[in-house]
Amino acid sequence: MIRHRCPRSAAPLFAAAAGAYAANCALGASVAARIIDTSGFRWMHHALYIATCATSAAAVVTGLVSPAPAARNAALLLMPAAVPLTVIARVGARTRRHPLIALGAAPFLLAAVIRSRRPDRK
Repeated sequence: MIRHRCPRSAAPLFAAAAGAYAANCALGASVAARIIDTSGFRWMHHALYIATCATSAAAVVTGLVSPAPAARNAALLLMPAAVPLTVIARVGARTRRHPLIALGAAPFLLAAVIRSRRPDRK
């Protein structure tokens, strides 16, 4: 018999997704402002993007299977962030649309983090 253990809290996954997203935005903005030159390690931006997508997906799945209503609600709030995170992969990095599309995920990540940290009402 396989027993599945429910995590005590999904909040750390939502925080990790938001942290990876924030780090990726900070790196992208620094490169765009020519503060940082990533010509030697361009893979870093891609690695942070993959980390953002992976932790966001893990947070959604964990939140949806969690018995806690706050985690389920946070997962539902985070799900729309998949749209800009998917579209951004198809938009050129040197276009004006790239940062605007990337910022489209911010409200969903922020709302999910806030909701995941709020205690459930009984």
